[in-house]
Amino acid sequence: MKDLWKPLIIGCAIVISMVVLASAITYYGKSHDTVSVTGLGETTFTSDMIVWKGNLTVENYDKLTGYQQIEKNQKKVAQYLKENGVSDDEVTFSFISTDKLFTSLYNDNGNYAGSRFAGYRFGQTFTVQSYNVDKIERISREISSLISQNIDIDSYTPDYYYTKLDDLKLELIEKASKDAYARAKNIVNNAGGKLGKACNARLGVFQITDPTGDEDYSYGGSFNTSSKEKKARITVRMEYKLK
Repeated sequence: MKDLWKPLIIGCAIVISMVVLASAITYYGKSHDTVSVTGLGETTFTSDMIVWKGNLTVENYDKLTGYQQIEKNQKKVAQYLKENGVSDDEVTFSFISTDKLFTSLYNDNGNYAGSRFAGYRFGQTFTVQSYNVDKIERISREISSLISQNIDIDSYTPDYYYTKLDDLKLELIEKASKDAYARAKNIVNNAGGKLGKACNARLGVFQITDPTGDEDYSYGGSFNTSSKEKKARITVRMEYKLK
């Protein structure tokens, strides 16, 4: 009997190993009966909010006089905006900044010999945020007319935004998911198979770019604010089981 135990144990071990191996092969086959596709959702849209900034500058040797001068210019800008239909709650003026100015001094040999106080520079920025995009665009171009009133003003390029991005994202995700399903179904049908349920999904990066430019997509996501007209896109990578 002792001589029979050894072959019996070996035989049982072989049977168990075969069962485990067969199960692993079956699991491997089932887990790889899938198809992966990438769906795309994209659309173009128009910004519904504009943010425009400008800057006022005054230089004066006397601090009090310079401060009074920039306050006077600020009132002229506020009046100009109001006359052009910009409401008070759409405009924000920053605190006035003050910097000392110095002139470099050099001796007869051209070597630096120190500096001399040359007065003050006062600065104040203003920001206009509005949903009337076309109107603010026009005002931002025409405000340079204030230069004729001895106002040192810089007008910057407006930034454009869209206030319904969350809704837009959901729409594009739905569109990308449908596109992925259509692609997967087309691939499987042409191969003579049947498409099953989705078993995995991975959302790509949300991109907002200029629809007419050659702007590159960013790995971390692009967010264009310089164009009023924009293009949004998102990808969804889907994995489906096969029946």
